[in-house]
Amino acid sequence: MKNGMCILTFAVLIILTGFVVSFADSCHTDDANVPAAAQTKTEKAKAIEVGNITCPVMGEKINPEYKATYEYEGKVYNFCCAGCLDEFKKDPAKYIKKVEEEMEKAANVAAEAGGHEGHSHAH
Repeated sequence: MKNGMCILTFAVLIILTGFVVSFADSCHTDDANVPAAAQTKTEKAKAIEVGNITCPVMGEKINPEYKATYEYEGKVYNFCCAGCLDEFKKDPAKYIKKVEEEMEKAANVAAEAGGHEGHSHAH
C-alpha cells in the first residue's frame, strides 16, 4: 500500500509541476498584449537620456560610481546619489531648469570649441 501511495503522490506532483509551468508561461506575454500603462520596459526604451553630468540638486559633478537616474516625463535625468531623487521629486520644474541651463552651456562651449573663425585649414 505504501508503494501505491508513493507512486500516486509522485504522479500528483508531476501533474502539479506541469500546471505551474504552464501557468507561469501564460503570464509572460510580449509587450503587444500588455496594456500601455504596464509597458515599463517599452517606455524606458523610448525615454530620452538628457545627459547631464552635474547633479541638478547638489550642483556637483556626478561620480559614475554613485550615480542615480530618474525618468520623468519621458526623459532620464542623472543625479549624484539616490538621496537627491527625493529633492527632485518635490519640485521637478526647478531642477529641470538647472539641467536645461547646464545643457545649454555645454552646447555653447562645444560650438565655440568647434568654430572655425580666425584660422584656415589651407596650407
